[in-house]
Amino acid sequence: MVIPTLKAPNRNGRASIIVNAKVKQEGRLIAASPVTERMVNALKESIAGCSPETIIETVAVASLWSDQAQQQTQMGGRIYCPLTIQLPHWLDFPGQSIYQACQEINARRQWVSQQLNLPLCSDDNWLGDHWLPIIVTVNGIQFLPLIYEGMMPNAYEMVSWDLPPYQRYQSSLENLAQALLKELKAPPAVYLLQFSLAQGLLFDRLWPFPAAPAIATINHGHANLYTYHWCCLNNLPLPTGLDDRQPQQLLSL
Repeated sequence: MVIPTLKAPNRNGRASIIVNAKVKQEGRLIAASPVTERMVNALKESIAGCSPETIIETVAVASLWSDQAQQQTQMGGRIYCPLTIQLPHWLDFPGQSIYQACQEINARRQWVSQQLNLPLCSDDNWLGDHWLPIIVTVNGIQFLPLIYEGMMPNAYEMVSWDLPPYQRYQSSLENLAQALLKELKAPPAVYLLQFSLAQGLLFDRLWPFPAAPAIATINHGHANLYTYHWCCLNNLPLPTGLDDRQPQQLLSL
């Protein structure tokens, strides 16, 4: 897998967090769900902790269609951190192609079914309630413990591979993730592979950013996916402890 060479760390630039919500001029979210607010706040805290000189702005995806916004997107020194796949096709940033690919959910499901011969989730029957966190860097790929949504919506928690029935699916999930990311030429970032175990392993979709389930990792120290995401996007060293915890999972794509 060919991973693009990243520029030097963006220590003095600007980070644009793009969300599918209304944003006031001063950057405050309005008409946003509590989950979206938690995602944005977690990413802001991670950016501030890793790159304190970086200016952080929150941008409503709807505002990107304005002439002023389109002019600003052509300016340098800006790292885009979209927390939505609903982006304009002309937005030029390193993750553009994979965001578009992840938006084409049926196409991704068809590829997994045809190329990997795996069963799929159906919007009419089962949606994925498990997520495999994947960290892609210029050096390779690594996996973190699974995230599971409980009986209550948006009640996410991390679960161990040691628990049944997860053990039997670990290898299949990691192989699926590597094959899909290789096919999409995934640039460095945090990804979530959504799946279900309702009737065996069923593939649902791929998220090219730490989506809502990642909030389960916010208070887990070295497992904070928002910190990993910023480090991957910005070519910064990963937090200490990741490689020490699961070195056998660091594989070259």
